[in-house]
Amino acid sequence: MITGFPTIEQLKRAIQIEEQIEALKAELASVLGGMAKAASSAVGVKKDRRSGKRSAATRAKMAAAQQARWAKKRGNAAPAEAAAAKPAKAKKKRTLSPEARAKIAAAQKRRWAAAKAGK
Repeated sequence: MITGFPTIEQLKRAIQIEEQIEALKAELASVLGGMAKAASSAVGVKKDRRSGKRSAATRAKMAAAQQARWAKKRGNAAPAEAAAAKPAKAKKKRTLSPEARAKIAAAQKRRWAAAKAGK
């Protein structure tokens, strides 16, 4: 038998355990009512894949917007630092030199010529 794979008995036991878990979840839901959903959802929830994927500039804009919302709610003017915050500089677009473009074009022409000659 190949090691590392569960046996049929192990798979049957796993199914039994899973059924017991589902029965217990249903019983918990009946005991706690609506609170059971919150309790069960807190356990084993996958993390949002997008969290932590925002750039520093985006996070700064979000923070400034939230501060402005709170200031508006409190009746205060927007914080000075939020208004004075400079937007992030856009990265300078890089371009190829004419010599590099000519080399790439010549190499591509050679590849096409070789491909056409091979047919």
